[in-house]
Amino acid sequence: MSLGRLVVLKARMSQELHAADAYKAGGGNLFVVFGEPDIALDRDAAGDCIVRLRGLDIFDPTTGEIRSSAKVEDDVACWFIDTDYDADSFFVRHAYFLGGKDPFEKLKNALKADIDEDAWSTLYSTQSRPFAPPKSGRIAVKVINHYGDEAMRVFQVA
Repeated sequence: MSLGRLVVLKARMSQELHAADAYKAGGGNLFVVFGEPDIALDRDAAGDCIVRLRGLDIFDPTTGEIRSSAKVEDDVACWFIDTDYDADSFFVRHAYFLGGKDPFEKLKNALKADIDEDAWSTLYSTQSRPFAPPKSGRIAVKVINHYGDEAMRVFQVA
C-alpha cells in the first residue's frame, strides 16, 4: 500500500511488546511482518484433498533476512487446516502437533493420562488426513513455529 510516495507495510505486533527486554533474552519475536508456509496440496485416488507441510519461511525484521525451517518437525510447533475457508474466519477443522523433543511424552505428562498412540500418530504428522474438497472452493493452512510466529496460506481448490 502506498501513502503518497511512502510505501507502507502492514505489521502485526504482539501484546508482549511491553516486555521487549524479556523477549530479547529468550530469542522470541515481538512482531512479524510476514511469513509463508511451504505447502503442497495433493489429491488421493478417491479425489480427497491431502495437505503436506514442507516448511515455514518467516521474515526476521531484526536482521532483514528470511528464516526458513531446516527440519519441519523441529521448527514447527503446530499447524491447522480450515478445510472450507470462507475468507472471513479461520475455523480449525484439522489440527496437527509437531516438535522435535518427543511431544507425545510431554502431552502424557501434562494431561496425567494415557493417550492412544494410534490416535496421536494421526496428529503428529506433516501430512494431513484426507478430506473432501471444500464447498467454498478454498482451504487455509495456518502454521505456528516455536517462537509463536504464525503464517497462513490460502489455496483455491478446483
